Amino acid sequence: MTWRPEIRTLADVPGIRAQTNPQKIAMICGDRRTTWAEFEARTNRIGNGLIAFGVKPKDRIALLDQNSDTYFEILFGAFKAGAVPVTLNWRLAPPEIAYILRDSGAGILFAGERHAALTKAASSGSPVRQTIAIDGTLPGAFSLERWRAQQSDEPPELAGAGPGDTAVQMYTSGTTGHPKGVEIPHQAFYALRRAREEDKAHFDPELDWNDWNDNEVSLVAMPGFHISGSGWGIMSLYNGACTIVLAQFDAGEVLRAIREHRISKTVFVPTTIHQLLQHPDCAKTDFSSIRHLLYGASPIPLDLLREAIATFKCGFVQVYGMTETTGAVTYLPAGDHDPRGNQRMRSAGKAMTGVKIDVRDASGKSLPPGETGEIWIHSPSRMNGYWNLKEATAATLTQDGWVKTGDAGYLDEDGYVYVQDRVKDMIVSGGENIYPAEVESAIYGHPDVAEVAVIAVPDPKWGEAVKAIVVPKPGTNPDPESIIAFARTRIGAYKVPKSVDFIAALPKNGTGKILKRELREPYWKGFERRVN
Repeated sequence: MTWRPEIRTLADVPGIRAQTNPQKIAMICGDRRTTWAEFEARTNRIGNGLIAFGVKPKDRIALLDQNSDTYFEILFGAFKAGAVPVTLNWRLAPPEIAYILRDSGAGILFAGERHAALTKAASSGSPVRQTIAIDGTLPGAFSLERWRAQQSDEPPELAGAGPGDTAVQMYTSGTTGHPKGVEIPHQAFYALRRAREEDKAHFDPELDWNDWNDNEVSLVAMPGFHISGSGWGIMSLYNGACTIVLAQFDAGEVLRAIREHRISKTVFVPTTIHQLLQHPDCAKTDFSSIRHLLYGASPIPLDLLREAIATFKCGFVQVYGMTETTGAVTYLPAGDHDPRGNQRMRSAGKAMTGVKIDVRDASGKSLPPGETGEIWIHSPSRMNGYWNLKEATAATLTQDGWVKTGDAGYLDEDGYVYVQDRVKDMIVSGGENIYPAEVESAIYGHPDVAEVAVIAVPDPKWGEAVKAIVVPKPGTNPDPESIIAFARTRIGAYKVPKSVDFIAALPKNGTGKILKRELREPYWKGFERRVN
C-alpha cells in the first residue's frame, strides 16, 4: 500500500524519503537528476529563504512557469515554510494573472524567464513585493539559484501547517467571469490512499492502478497549473516514485521519455493520446513498461480507444473528478475498456474507496438509478473551500461535506456514474475547463456586439470547441475574425472562440435568460450526449 502515516503534511515528504533512500533518484528533468537527499536540501533552502523574506505560515506565494524539477522544489519548499503556493496558468492573459495575484495577495512571485513580458504586465499594481527568476534573468528579480545557495539546508524551524490546512491554491475558471481559488488541504492528496489502506472489508482489486511500488517511474506531462499536473507530480513524489518531468506536453518528448525512462504510470487526456498515436515515433516506441495509463477530462471515443489499446497494450483507466476534489474520485477500470464497446464505456466509472457518489434534484433530494440530476461527491479529498468566497463555497460545498459538481448525470444500478451535460455550461476543450461567462465578458466590449452567447460545439480534435453566437449592433456588419482577435487581447488564447456565428436575436425565456440549449441543439444533432 502507499499511505505513509508518518507523512502528516506534504512538507514531510522530502525528509522522510531522504532518510529512507537518500541516493535514489527523485526527479529527472532534461539532463538533470535529483536524488532525494538533494531534493530535501533544496526544499529546505527554499523554505528558509521564504521565511527570511518574511513569509509566514498560510501566506500565499505565486508560481508562474512551465513544469520543471525546480517547479516542484518550489512547491515543497513553500510547504516547509508553511506557505501556500498559488499555481498560475501561464496561458492566461495579463489581466487574468493580475487578478489572481491581487485576489491571492501573493507577496512573492517565482517566474520563469520565458514569461518575462507576462510577469511584467501582470505584476503592475499587484501585491508582489519580490520576484525570483526561476531561470535566466528578470528585471529587478533575484536569481533563484544564487538566492537559494545563500540559505541554510537545515529543515526550517517553525510550527508549520497541519494536515487539514491548505497546501495548494489552484484557480479554476469562474462562472461569474473571475476565477476562484480552490484551497486544497495537505491531507486531500493522500486521503483516498489512506481510505484504501484502512477499509480492508471493502478492498477493491480493480483499484490496483492506484497502488504504487518502489520501482515506479511516473511521467508528469500535463501542465502544473492543473490538478493533473501538480497533483500528479505531488502524488508521484509522495509515493516515492522516480518522477520524470516534462516542461509541457509534446508528443515526441513524451514518446522519447517512455522509451528512455521506461515509464510505468502517467495520466493524459484523450486529445493528447490522439496526438501520441499520430506522431511518427509512435510506431517505434516500446510501451511495454506502462502498466496503467490514466486519462481524464472526457470519455475516450471508441475508435481512438481501439487504436490506443492495440498500440500501448496496457490497462486504460478513465478517471473523473475536479480540482475541488483534488482530482480523481471515480474510475472506469481497465477491465471495462472493451475495444468492441459496451454500455459502461459511456460512463465515468464508479466511486473509489472512501468516496460516495449521489445524484440529486434541484432541491437536494437523492434520485433513483437512471434519473438525471446533478452529480454530488462526498470525498475526504475535497477542498477546504474557495479562497475568500463564502457564498461560492456554500453554493458548492455543503455543511456535511458534499461537493456539488455542476455536472448533470445519472447512476446505474451498479453505481456507475454517467455524465450527460454540464449544469454550469462549462466547456472542456482539449482538457481545459472554459466557462462561457468569461468568454462572453471578453467579447461584450467589442464595439459591434450587442449580445453574445458562448456555447460548446463538438470538435473532432479537441472534443469541444468554443463558439460565440453574436447579435450585431444595428447598422454594423462585424467580421468574425475581428471579434476573435478582440477576445484574444483580453483572455487566454485557449479560451478564444474558434468560430463566430451571427443571429438576429438570442432565444430567451420569460425572465430573459438565454436558452443555450436551443442554441446548442443544431450543432449537437446526431450526438447521443451534449458533452464530447
